[in-house]
Amino acid sequence: MRQILILAAAVLMVGGFAARYLDQAAMQPPAHAAIQSTVETNVRSAASSRSLTLESGDGGHYPVEVRIEGRRIDFIVDTGASLVILRESDAARVGIRPMRSDYTATVSTANGKIKAARATLDRVEVGGITVENVQALVLPDEALWKNLLGMSFLSRLKRYEVANGRMVLEQ
Repeated sequence: MRQILILAAAVLMVGGFAARYLDQAAMQPPAHAAIQSTVETNVRSAASSRSLTLESGDGGHYPVEVRIEGRRIDFIVDTGASLVILRESDAARVGIRPMRSDYTATVSTANGKIKAARATLDRVEVGGITVENVQALVLPDEALWKNLLGMSFLSRLKRYEVANGRMVLEQ
């Protein structure tokens, strides 16, 4: 009788462990399903985020062609500029023509202080990246040699990163 009780206890213990193991195995998908799920997730991530890699140009600057209101304009990415900065002539190309009385903002540049006009850009596109309602400043052409793509655009991205002579912009 004692042997039967020991045998019954052993069978119950083995049965309990087997049931727990089978429950855990049933909850985990097979390895190939986990790989497929990871691949699908990565594909969705790549499709939903847009990124652009820029190569460093002269003097370590990152030149980029930007579309504003559908017009192509050359810029330099400038993480030190608080806003997008447009030269008057390029601002006029996209339909922004501030009057002299609109130049109320004071901007400190390498050449000293200068007056600038505030503007809002409806749509700024860089590669496949689009940001709407971007704050900008318009400066006289003689105050600026190139348009600056500043933080009012960059801060609205998922990330921007500089490494090894490349800048990555990701939305």
